[in-house]
Amino acid sequence: MKTYQKILLAFVVLLVVAGAYYYPKLERVNKVMHFFDKDIIVENFRTTNQTITIKEVKASAPAPFPKRDAAFPLPSSFSYAGLTMDVSSFLDSTYTTGFLILQNDTIVHEEYLRGHTAGTPQIVWSVSKSFLSALFGIALAEGDITSIEQTVDEYCPELSGSGYEGVRIKDVLQMSSGVAFNEDYGDFWSDINRWGRGFAWGTSQDDFAASLVREKAPGTFNHYVSINTHVLGMVLVKATGKGVTEYAQEKLWTPLGMEHDSYWLTDDTGMEMALGGLNTTVRNCARLGSLYEHKGNWRGKQVVTAEWVTASVTPDAPHLQPGERTNSSHSLGYGYQWWVPAGDEGEFLAIGVYNQFIYVNPTTHTVIVKHSANPYYTTGSPLATTEMFLALCRETVKAIRTK
Repeated sequence: MKTYQKILLAFVVLLVVAGAYYYPKLERVNKVMHFFDKDIIVENFRTTNQTITIKEVKASAPAPFPKRDAAFPLPSSFSYAGLTMDVSSFLDSTYTTGFLILQNDTIVHEEYLRGHTAGTPQIVWSVSKSFLSALFGIALAEGDITSIEQTVDEYCPELSGSGYEGVRIKDVLQMSSGVAFNEDYGDFWSDINRWGRGFAWGTSQDDFAASLVREKAPGTFNHYVSINTHVLGMVLVKATGKGVTEYAQEKLWTPLGMEHDSYWLTDDTGMEMALGGLNTTVRNCARLGSLYEHKGNWRGKQVVTAEWVTASVTPDAPHLQPGERTNSSHSLGYGYQWWVPAGDEGEFLAIGVYNQFIYVNPTTHTVIVKHSANPYYTTGSPLATTEMFLALCRETVKAIRTK
């Protein structure tokens, strides 16, 4: 064989090897680029495990919520921003996949749409943050984390020199880290979309977090940065010596008797996508809502301390209070990875993009869960807003009071 033929053969072999290695990564990136396309978004949301590596969290001796025999009549309509809709039209228009109302720990309404069932896990995006907050509170109570006044780089020295250096854990919990970040899902070049493409490629989320820089003084401005939750995940793993999934199995799934298997997406290093990669069911989410409605007590056992739950849903600084303000980029208030609307009934929410919600009203003992795959989320439609969902919840609570 002539020299040039050997070189050509070696080049072809190199291309084949490189293609075999990079093809799965390219395939994942391509899927992420089209993940929210209208005709496939529902299927994509319930099959993330077919593309991304995962770690499983198993159901554990479930004791299902009791279910009301007679169907609870939903409100005939509700209104927000001059728009009035009946509930069924709203659920359909926002591509709802599951909707559940829990009243006094009894399921009074439950329905599934677009091919989902009670046992269908789907990605719940940033609702994952509220699950992680519960795990963080447990680690603090058990002494694995000494204090939320500590800085994150005390646990994760790899964050030294980044925007997270010297930032208190508490400020990261309250989305007040001061780190510069663009969370606009409609902007192809936003930080969150850059991170998403990197995650699909399999790159380290830890490295991405360490690349971010500071924009504002920590603890002064409420700016939603999803990577903050990844940093909390880093701290949790370092403090407990356990992965997020393993810790969730031990401290939440097993004690709460979660009804359905779930899974967390991971990057190629094996680190969970703590900020939004939990795939779980509507009923499992209702369990978290019920746990928090009962201040961390699950059927007589204190799983999360009442003090942590209260602090998690209580904005405790001016920049965290609900309402329009110059020191926040949001009108909702914020606690420890939970959202807090204005009102006098102690309501709070877990919120994920594309319309994932857990609504809790401890005054009326109501939990409402909505899973969705809304392709119109980034269009500015009022139907895709948290305020529209909150209006539905409040109208539902009003109907419950009259029964």
